[in-house]
Amino acid sequence: MSKGSPGPTPGFLVWRLANKWRVAVDRAMAPLGLTHAQYSLLASLHGMQRAGESPSQRRLADHTGLEALYVSKLARVLESAGLIERTRNPRDPRAVQLALTEHGEAVVRQAIGVVQELLQQLLEPLGGLGAPRTRAFTNELTTLLDVPLDPSVPHDQSTQGARP
Repeated sequence: MSKGSPGPTPGFLVWRLANKWRVAVDRAMAPLGLTHAQYSLLASLHGMQRAGESPSQRRLADHTGLEALYVSKLARVLESAGLIERTRNPRDPRAVQLALTEHGEAVVRQAIGVVQELLQQLLEPLGGLGAPRTRAFTNELTTLLDVPLDPSVPHDQSTQGARP
C-alpha cells in the first residue's frame, strides 16, 4: 500500500481474517485428520444434537453457510471415516439425516477443545473469549451475517437507463 492510500477496506479485512482463521483451524485440525470445513460440519452437528435436533444435510448446510452439495461431499467423507452416520428420513425419503457416531463424538469433543484454545488466542487482543469487546465484536459480526446479500449485476454504462 502506498502512503497516499486510505487503508484497507472492511471487505478486505473480513476476507483476510476469514483466511487467517481458516488456515489456523486447518493446521490445528490436521493432527486429528480433519479440515476446517469438516470440523465446522462436525462441531455444528454436535451443537445441534446437544440442542435435541437431528438435522438433515440441508439443515446443516443452512446452519453452516456451506453449499448443500459441499455438505453432501463432506458428509460422505466423514461417514467413510466412521465419524458420522447418514440415514434417510422416514418422513421424507429425499432428506438425509446426519448423526455423530461414538467415535465422531470423541473426535469432535477433542477438536472443539483445540479450537477453543485457538479462539482464545485470536481474541486475546480484545480481552479474550468472555470480554465485553469480544461480545460487542460478536454482535457486530452477527449483524453483518444477518444482512442478506443479493448477487448484484455489474453496473454497466451500456445497460443503465435501458428499458427492459
